[in-house]
Amino acid sequence: MAEESDLEKTEPASPQRLDKAREEGQVARSRELVTFVMLSTGLACLWASGDMMAGHLGSALRSGLQFERAAAFDTSHMMLQAAAAVVHALQALMPLLAAMGVAALVAPMLLGGWLLSTKSLAPNFSKLNPLPGIGRMFSTETLVELVKTVVKSLLIGGVAWWVISGRLPAIMALLGEPVHEAMSHTLQVVVGACALIVGALLLVAAIDVPYQLWSHAHKLRMSREDLRQEQKESDGDPQVKAQIRRQQQQVAKRRMMSQVPKADIIVTNPTHFAVALKYSDHERAPRVIAKGTDLVALRIRELAQAHKIPVLEAPPLTRALYRHTRLDAEIPVALYAAVAEVLAWAYQLQRQLTEGGDVPTAPRDLPVPESLDAKAAAA
Repeated sequence: MAEESDLEKTEPASPQRLDKAREEGQVARSRELVTFVMLSTGLACLWASGDMMAGHLGSALRSGLQFERAAAFDTSHMMLQAAAAVVHALQALMPLLAAMGVAALVAPMLLGGWLLSTKSLAPNFSKLNPLPGIGRMFSTETLVELVKTVVKSLLIGGVAWWVISGRLPAIMALLGEPVHEAMSHTLQVVVGACALIVGALLLVAAIDVPYQLWSHAHKLRMSREDLRQEQKESDGDPQVKAQIRRQQQQVAKRRMMSQVPKADIIVTNPTHFAVALKYSDHERAPRVIAKGTDLVALRIRELAQAHKIPVLEAPPLTRALYRHTRLDAEIPVALYAAVAEVLAWAYQLQRQLTEGGDVPTAPRDLPVPESLDAKAAAA
C-alpha cells in the first residue's frame, strides 16, 4: 500500500517541476481570455474611432459605386479608382488592425506570461501515433472542452439573436438611408451587438481561467517518489555524497598524518585520545597539527615512536585539547600554562637525548580548567 501511495500523483508540483514545464512550453493558457481581450480591444477601437472609420468606409463605398465614362475606355483610370478605394479602406481599418495586433501579443501574458520555447517546436514523432489521439478524443479534457464550446456557442448565439431580433426594424431601415448615415448607423448596431457579446464572453472567461489554472496544476502533480527523486537530483544522491565525504575525510586524514613527524610532542589519554602539538618562534601560541581517537590515536602514537617524538600521558590536557581546539588552530588561552610545561619537558628530553644527563621528570597535575575537561566537569 505504501508503494502504491508513493506512485499516486497527489502532491502539488514543485518549483523545479514548474520551471521545467515552462521550459517545455507547458503553461496555463485560456483561449477564452484571449478572445475576450481581443474583442474588447476591437470594441473599444470601434467606439473611439467609429466616426472616422465610417467616413473612410463611406468614401470607399461611394468611390466604388460611382461610374465614370472614362473608366470604360481607360484601364489605368480604373486601377487608380481601385487604389483610392483600398487607401480609404486601410485608413479606416488601420487603427483597428493595429489595436488587435497589440492585443494578440499582450493577451497571452495575462495568464502564463510571455513564453518562447524552442522545445515545443521540436518534432515529436510520437504525436503521429493515432492511438493516443483516439484516447484524447474520449478524455475528460475533451469532454470539458466540448461542453464549454457548446455553452459558449449557445450563449453568444442567444445574445446575437436577441440583439438582431430586437433591432431588426432599424437594420431594415438602413436600406433607405444615405450611404454616410447608413454606415454610421450600421457601426452603432455592430458596436452595440459586440458590447453584449463581449459581456457574455467575460462570463465565459471568468469560468475558464480558474479551470485552466486548476487543470494545469492537476497535470503537473507529482507523486512522493517523484519528489524524492527530484530532491535527490537537486541535492545529490546521498550515497554518492557519503562516498565523497569519506574520500574527503581520508584525504584530510592522510594530510593530517603527514604533519605528525613535524610535532614537538604527542599528548595521550593514554589510549583513546592523541593530540600532536607544534610550536614555532614566529607563532603566537602552539598549534594542534593532528588529533584523533582510537585507531587514529594509535596511528599517531606509532608515527611518534617511529620518528622519536616525545609522548606524554596527560589525560585531562589531551581531552581538553581534543574537544576545544580545531585542527591546525592555536590552543585556548586557558591551556597556555599546561602546554608550556609539556613543551618545556619535551625540549629537556630532546636535550638529554642529544647531550646526555639526567632524564627530566615528566610533569604531573597539569593546570587544566575543569570547564575544559568534560570528564572532570561531569564528576
